[in-house]
Amino acid sequence: MNDKLDILIRGGTLLTMSDSMEIIEDPLIGIRDGKILFAGKSADRPAVTEADTVLDASGSIVMPGLINTHTHLPMVCFRGLADDLSLMQWLNDYIFPAEAKFVNREMVYHGAMLAIAEMILSGTTTFADGYFHESSIARAAVDAGMRAVPAQGIIDFSPPGERDIEKHVRIAEAFIRKWADVSPLVSPALFCHSPYSCAAATLKRIKQVSEEAGVPYFIHAAETKDEVGLVASQTGETPIRYLRRLGVLDRRTVAVHCVWLEEDEMDILADYGVSVSHTPESNMKLASGIAPVPRLLEKGVTVGLGTDGCASNNDLDMLLEIDTTAKIHKIACMDPTVMDARTVVRMATIDGARSLGMEDRIGSVEAGKYADLILIDLKKPHLTPLYNIYSHIVYAASGNDVSTSIIHGRIVMRNRRLYGLDAERLIEEVNRIAVQITKSRKSDR
Repeated sequence: MNDKLDILIRGGTLLTMSDSMEIIEDPLIGIRDGKILFAGKSADRPAVTEADTVLDASGSIVMPGLINTHTHLPMVCFRGLADDLSLMQWLNDYIFPAEAKFVNREMVYHGAMLAIAEMILSGTTTFADGYFHESSIARAAVDAGMRAVPAQGIIDFSPPGERDIEKHVRIAEAFIRKWADVSPLVSPALFCHSPYSCAAATLKRIKQVSEEAGVPYFIHAAETKDEVGLVASQTGETPIRYLRRLGVLDRRTVAVHCVWLEEDEMDILADYGVSVSHTPESNMKLASGIAPVPRLLEKGVTVGLGTDGCASNNDLDMLLEIDTTAKIHKIACMDPTVMDARTVVRMATIDGARSLGMEDRIGSVEAGKYADLILIDLKKPHLTPLYNIYSHIVYAASGNDVSTSIIHGRIVMRNRRLYGLDAERLIEEVNRIAVQITKSRKSDR
């Protein structure tokens, strides 16, 4: 039997994010065949352990990779295209028309690859995406070695007939079949855009498909005050009550945004086991509002963090999202103790994993879990001195401080150098797409 490890990490400070929230100084972490073989105090392990690669984490934080529970990766191609607008104007006047003209498999793949490079460089090791041509995003994840929950996007631009709904169903079922067993990196899912852009029959049938396949079901919900009014005018109910009546709320449902919730709607989410993806920077930029996350947590709702797409954020840096999450709720509640650093780091790691139904596989550094880890370099002026590790991650660190990223036991970045991704080529590809978009906008004027 070959006892040699693929990777051995020694030194530094290990933030396990386990149930006990253990912090281990001078740890030893062994990785083999994509999983964590052991993670504990160096003194508790053999003095000499062979490994193909040994990483010295001295002066670094070792922690689980960050989990982005909601984004639209190809929208990096629309970064900065339409800023300083309300959500509905942003969608209807700029984003939907641009998507109708430019979204194709090639654009989606190249945009996703550039987005993956950006995420790896800033410490994200798992993302949940919702878009069109989602197979191109799943393929990009496999090609880049990134863990992904790609969700095939479903939207109705007009009330569909039965034939259209069944077309959605065929697309959804084919997507799940295609990606169910391709790679341990990919876990397929489904994404209905929103209660106002999908007909009731579509929402219910796609939920049925997701339940039969046992995959997550994502949906934007209660993002803006205007959306709440629109859904109420169409259905006579608020978005969450409407979705409950349709029978699409359960433990596999991830409701994205959830900004405009009444007290009983928060109880509904808790009672049905619905998880929430909180995207504070996008919500701030579009002036959608501030989600009642502290209250949701009090009620036992699992809340993960997401960046949303680069057209509404405009970055994919989860460490910046963590910082924003902690601060925005303190000012909203006028209480500096709200959303403490430990809570927010949990949201970006183990609670993000839990919201995706993956807490048994990722989200913490424990033996038996997939080896998805990052190293944050503390040997920098703005990270000196260190008194509280959680506080440092939330209030001082940024994506540029991530030195090394490991996904499924494979080093995808070391010392800020990407492995397996040519960032310069990806930048050229997306810039080429941007030139086409710019030319089209000028011709339309």
